[in-house]
Amino acid sequence: MKNNNKELSAEDRNELLRTLQSRFEINANRHSGLEWATVRARLDAQPEKLWSLSEMERTGGEPDVVVYDQDSGTFTFCDCAAESPAGRRSVCYDREGLESRKENRPRDSAVDMAAAMGIELLSEEQYCLLQQLGKFDLKTSSWLKTPAAIRKLGGAIFADYRYGQVFVYHNGAQSYYAARAFRGALVV
Repeated sequence: MKNNNKELSAEDRNELLRTLQSRFEINANRHSGLEWATVRARLDAQPEKLWSLSEMERTGGEPDVVVYDQDSGTFTFCDCAAESPAGRRSVCYDREGLESRKENRPRDSAVDMAAAMGIELLSEEQYCLLQQLGKFDLKTSSWLKTPAAIRKLGGAIFADYRYGQVFVYHNGAQSYYAARAFRGALVV
């Protein structure tokens, strides 16, 4: 599905739209009262967003609509895979964290990957809202958009769902784990 100019072939575009529609219909509880035709019209008006959604899908994020902003008419797609996206695991938080590792560097960082995909890391607030729509990260964890004050001190935050609640923790931004990735959001 990926190519250098960030455009999808007609076949890939149609396949992605079928996948998104199917997920949208199966998980109606995530977007009660919304119609796929309205979401589809918004996607048709912004075809450049499809490439980012395809990257979310390709890396295991299973994007779905989780927020509708009535004032702006925008929809927010979020990674809704039960566990943190498998194609984005074992990454440190950002470029600075990556470059600070003297050895055993991971292949990438969450912030850099998200930027390359055209999406944003979830904030703590967005993560908590997502958890109201289902139970995510029961065995994994996800890097979150870290406040500048924490990042300035060398840290980064991540979260998971354990013991019936969301936990937000901290780590050094240079750390990485096989069970930690990041969840992203895309406004369309």
